[in-house]
Amino acid sequence: MDTIISSTLSSQWTYDKLLQLGIPAGTALYLNMLLLLLLVLLLGYAGCTITRRLMLGAVKKFASRTATQFDDLLLQNKAALHVAQLVPLAIFVQAIPYVFADFEAWIPWVRKLTDIYLILVSLWIFNALLRTCRDFLKTTHTFRDKPVDSFAQVFIIIAFIISGLMIFSTLTGKSVWAFITAMGAASAILLLVFKDTILGFVASIQVSTNDMVRIGDWITMEKYGADGAVVEINLTTVKVQNWDKTITTIPTYYLISDSFKNWRGMQVTGGRRIKRSIHIKISSIKYVSQEDVARFSKIHLIKDYLQERQARIDNYNQVNEIDKSLLINGRNMTNVGIFRAYASAYIAQNENVHKELTMMVRQLEPTTTGMPIELYLFANDVRWVYYEQIMADIFDHLLAAVKYFDLEVFEHPAADDLRFLANKTTPDKASLLPDVETLKN
Repeated sequence: MDTIISSTLSSQWTYDKLLQLGIPAGTALYLNMLLLLLLVLLLGYAGCTITRRLMLGAVKKFASRTATQFDDLLLQNKAALHVAQLVPLAIFVQAIPYVFADFEAWIPWVRKLTDIYLILVSLWIFNALLRTCRDFLKTTHTFRDKPVDSFAQVFIIIAFIISGLMIFSTLTGKSVWAFITAMGAASAILLLVFKDTILGFVASIQVSTNDMVRIGDWITMEKYGADGAVVEINLTTVKVQNWDKTITTIPTYYLISDSFKNWRGMQVTGGRRIKRSIHIKISSIKYVSQEDVARFSKIHLIKDYLQERQARIDNYNQVNEIDKSLLINGRNMTNVGIFRAYASAYIAQNENVHKELTMMVRQLEPTTTGMPIELYLFANDVRWVYYEQIMADIFDHLLAAVKYFDLEVFEHPAADDLRFLANKTTPDKASLLPDVETLKN
């Protein structure tokens, strides 16, 4: 009661001035309240501006003296701006009895509005601090490639739910627990509405716990057209920047329910696989004679191999008294086997091949397109451009080397091949005409 009396006396001066101006008493009450409200709002704005400038100056000065980025991120996420909004709120709360002294019935509702605004400001401050912590964790080595956005979104969703419950409790005058109890009957509807959020949250935990995907990983998910680097992992989606610079968005829980390929292992080991075949024309495969061996021995990479191999073959054939008038008898080398040995020696001495990973030249099952000689090895540079150059250099050399082993690479007939065959088999038109002497007879 004493507060109301003092409030009435403090606001009486403007009210009396309005009456002296000839304004009716009823209208003067409303104008008096509006003038006082405007004055309080101006004071609040001034207090907010001064507080914000002081805080920004202090934080900037402190940030310039520290090596951490946390204070810089506080400025970036406007935490000081939201904290400064508490000053006009405090001024307005203190001024309520004075401004609404003549409208006592309005005071409880105005206080409810200020309580709601306090809840919202607290939510904004929490959101700013949470985003600051999220951004700061992304700069650390431990959390740089972790799905920090997902957990930050979970916390902000929880904060929004709690704020909503508090606002509901403020407006209705009922406890928060009463509202939660009432919402228990609608839990099925809530689960349906927040299905994607719940699934995304569970998926984010599994992805983080099992270390399935990190920021920066190269993943391939053909079902959704994703083939590129992961740039963001949040509560509901994973953003992948494809190599053509397009962005593919994948629901987070699809990383758990569907299969995908993560190329991180390749990047960690430092070797990128090369698996490609040269198809040899089967009709060009043959046994090699002594003259062929002597000719192939001029090839530096397989000179020692041929001498050792031929010595063991000759010894076997002599011990077993093999008739070598036919090459098929006894043990022999083939030109395709020598070519495989050459390809193995070539990749073994190539400086661009990873020597600690698998290196193999193998023969696959013959097909209608010839006999595949497959190279299985790893380039020691995982960068796409350099990887393609390494692979191209290796196969350029081997394709050019095939003819030195009396082999041919299989290829389907080209248009000029067909034209050559047609011209070769078509008889001359003059030869089709009957002889003149024959016609005379």
